[in-house]
Amino acid sequence: MEEGQLRDLETLFAYVEDPRVERTKLHRLRDIIILAICGVICGAEGWVEIEEFAKAKEAFFTELLDLSNGIPSHDTFGRVFALIDPKQFEASFVQWVQGISQTVKGVVAIDGKTLRRSHDEASGKKALHLVSAWAVENRLVLAQLATEEKSNEITAIPLLLQQLALDGCIVTIDAMGTQTKIAEQIIEQDGD
Repeated sequence: MEEGQLRDLETLFAYVEDPRVERTKLHRLRDIIILAICGVICGAEGWVEIEEFAKAKEAFFTELLDLSNGIPSHDTFGRVFALIDPKQFEASFVQWVQGISQTVKGVVAIDGKTLRRSHDEASGKKALHLVSAWAVENRLVLAQLATEEKSNEITAIPLLLQQLALDGCIVTIDAMGTQTKIAEQIIEQDGD
């Protein structure tokens, strides 16, 4: 990731409000978010691996970010992400992904999956079902959308497609998504 791209991330995520008490802030919120995003992009799974990634690349990040108190701990990453407003984070993240998706060409695969073990029988929560847009050549998830409990992929796919720049892309969807209105939307967005 280049310096300009990190600056873009910093600008986009500046709109996420910091919910922490002022006296407890040892790290800037934007630095925590940027480190987490970079860690996940590079394959880190979980807060411990994000911390390990950031420490391994500390010299690089120190030049670009304000890390006067060093790399945040995995506990800090977890606490901060548990506190931030998910809607604000999502809005900034979607805006960033839309900027990236402007350069995406080739195949965009749309598919829905139910996440294993995401249900909670004790509280009556059903398993989480996500519809994702995957840029095949870029090996990047462009967007994801959870379906409503009593809904399905057919209603989620048009909302997901609205978030994408499909100009010049080939969109693939399984049989459930082969609806006339969905095909018309893809064509209207200059996709095939």
